Amino acid sequence: MAATEQNSLEKGTPEASIGEPEKQQDPSGGDGAALEANVTRRSSIVEYSVFSKAQKRYVVFTASWAGFFSPLSSQIYFPALNTLAQDLNVSLSLINLTLTSYMIFQGLSPMFIGDFADKGGRRPAYLICFIIYIGANVGLALQNNYAALFVLRCMQSAGSSTTIALASGVVADVATPAQRGSYMGFVTAGSLMGPSLGPVIGGLLSQYLGWRAIFWFLVILSAAFLVPFLIFFPETARRVVGNGSIPPQKWNMSLISYLKARKAAQEGNAVDVPQNAPSRKVGFPNPLKTLSIVFQKDTSILLFSNAIMFAGFYDIAASIPSIFPSLYGLNDLQVGLCYLPLGVGSTIASIINGKFLDYNYRRIAKRLDFPLVKSRNTDLKDFPIEKARLEIAFPLILISSCSVIAFGWCLNYRTHIAAPSIIMFFLGLSLTGSFNTVSTLLVDIYPNAAAAATASNNFVRCLLGAGATAVLVPMLDAMGRGWCFTFIAFVMMLFTIPLLLAVIRFGPRWREERRAKREASNVEKS
Repeated sequence: MAATEQNSLEKGTPEASIGEPEKQQDPSGGDGAALEANVTRRSSIVEYSVFSKAQKRYVVFTASWAGFFSPLSSQIYFPALNTLAQDLNVSLSLINLTLTSYMIFQGLSPMFIGDFADKGGRRPAYLICFIIYIGANVGLALQNNYAALFVLRCMQSAGSSTTIALASGVVADVATPAQRGSYMGFVTAGSLMGPSLGPVIGGLLSQYLGWRAIFWFLVILSAAFLVPFLIFFPETARRVVGNGSIPPQKWNMSLISYLKARKAAQEGNAVDVPQNAPSRKVGFPNPLKTLSIVFQKDTSILLFSNAIMFAGFYDIAASIPSIFPSLYGLNDLQVGLCYLPLGVGSTIASIINGKFLDYNYRRIAKRLDFPLVKSRNTDLKDFPIEKARLEIAFPLILISSCSVIAFGWCLNYRTHIAAPSIIMFFLGLSLTGSFNTVSTLLVDIYPNAAAAATASNNFVRCLLGAGATAVLVPMLDAMGRGWCFTFIAFVMMLFTIPLLLAVIRFGPRWREERRAKREASNVEKS
């Protein structure tokens, strides 16, 4: 297909019916051989996704809303830490352990649910997560001792944290690589609203209604999500519904889809599942799938680089409740408001960076004459996807590292609160752009196991983030605020930039070696 034809297809809407031949007339008045060959080629193209533009927007919006619960549940808790310690008669150090345990389960639980979602479907995975999550929040609102708080916070994390991995899986289901940056940006925007809105909501509820109101609020909000999800959200997992043209199992249908299917069956128009439909064996979740991704050459470097940046981000967020009240005399609500610049910057970055990722992909594809057709057979074997994604990350890493240094020295010299607040906006803008870049690349490398790949990302970054949070206070005591955050910034720069350059240089070769090995294994099995 000519490059101009490909570009014209790409500029159309994602739902353009590129699987149907265009009705054209041969200039001579007949159907020429060249025109017939062109029609045949266009007819052989199978759309990547049959979902309409409105359906894609809905599933991405729902996935983004679901991803909002994990960071919200973590951050909404911050303003109430001191109050909880007083009411439960425990030290602040023990309360801080619930933050660490939350992050540990945030890394572990997606290893199980992510693989299950890739094989069994997104809808059942979401349902399991929210049933656990709602039950944990009810328990947290009713508990009266530290042991119950600790255990139920782990359950709360297990229920909510997988939603971010599932959101990446949904994007991989409906979006081609050329569109994936923008869709990942919108999904990430939802999850990054948590750090900005969570502390504000938590501060308001803790200040005026008490800390128990925080967990009742989460129960109400999650129930408000679950009802429309059950009614409208379609199954998107490609191993279950292909490109969306294969109906899922009846128990896995949304209420709307089930009613339509029943009406069609009554009228004798039921859609049969084709013989070549994907395997629908659910099986027991296999966390080894996630671990196998962690230990691949290119993904291990990506995950470690991303985890270092995430640790720096979480150190900034975790330092606010301990430093700002003593430095500026803030109450719970005011501490929560301090997170707004960080969250606003993060939300803006996720959307803008997604557009830049798509632009850079198209720019390199055009230069290499790489097809941008929206077919389900899009193959990145001969495309430098690592370069297309990671080129965006380097200026963001430099900006974020400089911002971390400036943040530390502003606190060290006790500047006006406006200074660290402005810096936090740029931290959210730059660090979030870096996260989104790496997350999109992981989905590109593992499009058929996107949830498991994102789960591996959560596993590494949450464990490293938990460790970084645990050593933050001793570092601040030993080094002071200025030098502590300067050290964190230099670690970010010295590790991430060389490692990401190595992925650009060697990543395509490692990816091809893995593909050849997988194909050889499939030949042996057959």
